[in-house]
Amino acid sequence: MPRPRAFDERQVLERAREQFWATGYAGTRMDDIAQATGLGKGSLYGAFGDKGKLFHRVFGDWCTAVVEVAEGRLTGGPDAEALARLSEYVHLMAENTASDTERRGCLLAKGAAELAQHDPTVAERSAETMTALLTLLRTEISAAQRHGDIDSAADPERLAALLLTVVRGIEAVGKAGLDPETLRHIADTALAVLPTAEGQKRLATGRSPARENQLGAIT
Repeated sequence: MPRPRAFDERQVLERAREQFWATGYAGTRMDDIAQATGLGKGSLYGAFGDKGKLFHRVFGDWCTAVVEVAEGRLTGGPDAEALARLSEYVHLMAENTASDTERRGCLLAKGAAELAQHDPTVAERSAETMTALLTLLRTEISAAQRHGDIDSAADPERLAALLLTVVRGIEAVGKAGLDPETLRHIADTALAVLPTAEGQKRLATGRSPARENQLGAIT
């Protein structure tokens, strides 16, 4: 009968995530993970497999959290509030990036940039996450169109792709050093260019403070 694990799996995964996030996949050794988690390498291999499998676990959990954050802002509620929900989400992503003073960026972006070309698991998980985000944005855009806040003649798929590119791009240019106020202006401008129905007033680009989540500044 196997002995129960004498460690908190969630805590170990969080510390492993922090190590991968700080030093990247290639720059992280299992010795580094062992030191960060306080576990021996034998215990790590026994519980999670090799470094690649451990990263896949951490990366997959992060991708799930990214989608859950978006779902928390972009699903449910009346059509009349859809444009406000879109605004809140886009501004939340800008604020999270602005508050990332260490410029660590997003583990999704970092992992995909480093590994997607050669790691099918990372490539597939990244694509699934982007597709899920695109679907959430498209759903809210369609709701705003039904209410008349966005021009019904516009293609919701293309507008969703535009906003997704802006949200993910904000993270990239923020990591590269653009100042927080510029990041906020990018979010404002992206929302301002959404086509409105004739005679409709554009939603004011009021910003709501970024809300904390269990993984910090998820983008």
